[in-house]
Order: sequence, then C-alpha cells, then structure tokens
Amino acid sequence: MIDLETEVCVCNSVTFKELTKHIRENNTGSLDELLANEVCPVGDKCESCKDAGYNNDGLNLPLALSLAHKQN
Repeated sequence: MIDLETEVCVCNSVTFKELTKHIRENNTGSLDELLANEVCPVGDKCESCKDAGYNNDGLNLPLALSLAHKQN
C-alpha cells in the first residue's frame, strides 16, 4: 500500500495526497495537463517523478494520476 504522505515530487515537496486531491478537484485528465498546471507544480525540475520515481521505486506522476481517477 502506498503511504499517501510520500512525496511524489520531491523537488516541489508535493505528496501523493496533495497531488491526487489536486487532480480530482481540477479534473486533470492527462499527464500533459498535470505538468502544465501552475497551481500544483510537479515534474518541472529534476523530472525523475515522471519516470521511475525519485527513489527509483515506481512512485511517480502517472501512478498518482491513475490513483486519483480510480478514487472518483
């Protein structure tokens, strides 16, 4: 199980909980929309959160996007 307090974007200190809430509230439908938003910036610095995750653990933006859509 994923700890929702884990930072998915370490460079911007954004947790899974914060990000999935933002995705649901703003009806973010794609990774491109998520990366383009300026309210909850993610993936704009080191970019590891787009791929394998900061700790190479698979906890990444596509996973957060998928989890947020499943929670709806």
